Amino acid sequence: MSIRLNNISRRFGATTALHPLSLDIKQGELIGLLGPSGSGKTTLLRIMAGLESPNSGTIHFGERDVTHVHVRKRRVGFVFQNYALFKHMTVAENVAFGLKARPRSERPSHRDIRERVLGLLQKVRLEALAERYPAQLSGGQQQRVALARALAVEPDVLLLDEPFGALDAKVRIELRRWLRHLHDEFGFTSVFVTHDQEEALELSDRVVVMSEGRIEQIDTPHQLYRHPANRFVFEFLGETNRLEGEIVNGVLTNGEARLTLPGATGSRAEVLLRPHEVRLAESFDEHAHLPVKVSAISPVGAEVRVELEANWMSDPWQATMTHHDYEQLTPTRGTRLYAHPTRQHRFDLDYAI
Repeated sequence: MSIRLNNISRRFGATTALHPLSLDIKQGELIGLLGPSGSGKTTLLRIMAGLESPNSGTIHFGERDVTHVHVRKRRVGFVFQNYALFKHMTVAENVAFGLKARPRSERPSHRDIRERVLGLLQKVRLEALAERYPAQLSGGQQQRVALARALAVEPDVLLLDEPFGALDAKVRIELRRWLRHLHDEFGFTSVFVTHDQEEALELSDRVVVMSEGRIEQIDTPHQLYRHPANRFVFEFLGETNRLEGEIVNGVLTNGEARLTLPGATGSRAEVLLRPHEVRLAESFDEHAHLPVKVSAISPVGAEVRVELEANWMSDPWQATMTHHDYEQLTPTRGTRLYAHPTRQHRFDLDYAI
């Protein structure tokens, strides 16, 4: 089921939670709504579900206008961050709840309900725990029960609000991979809210980056990371190294630091770099003279993270190296080297250049 939002806005008193925005979601897509707290992503999700009403705009599921359709008639599955399981019901009873709550004319038979519940519990690998109560389950197991309950009613759209936010890191990684597999198997349209950049980039077909009630960029994870639309998107999606300075004859200068900026115009510029876009060497070249001193070294998994400092930096830089490159260079704390940007992202105060 495709979703089309047109000119949706939402105010709470004098506070604008969503400025007018539009969004088209294709049938079968898994979309991540990503942004900091207060960006409007949960409000937007609740409007899709029918739990909030917009002040303007329309919502279509396929060709059906559901703007004023009650939440019970939208055929939406909703998974809450806190699971919202019924503590007095077993796992099986929780999963069956939405089916049993249907009007008698729409309610499946007891046998059909039992078969559907068992099938879903097998899908989420919880069939052996069908008679347990929520308090007897781990957080990850409770989240899988909540997801099975949402899928039991065969929704046209599955909506998830910070689905893994209350889980520890290891369980979150396992469950988000499992959700991606389940999504691909069932083929439903899904939208989930997260403030976790890694989660959004790993799970989503496309990511909607939001800030202060506006959509900053909609793109695939690869395009989003490689081609951010503005400074906010760049900085929100990971660690950032910053170099700001005056431009003279196409060269950015800040104290000892000099960096050639092909095609640069204006009098000042700011260059942003990811840690993996910084190469370290023992000498400078004609394009980059960025002297740095190693202040910390941390081997982490398959890479080595190196912290750099210099008097031309406002904050320390981070660079990542392979273990092979680290062993070739063998830097230690206090080693003086030169940084070489392998890729540049140049921004002014308002827009990407």
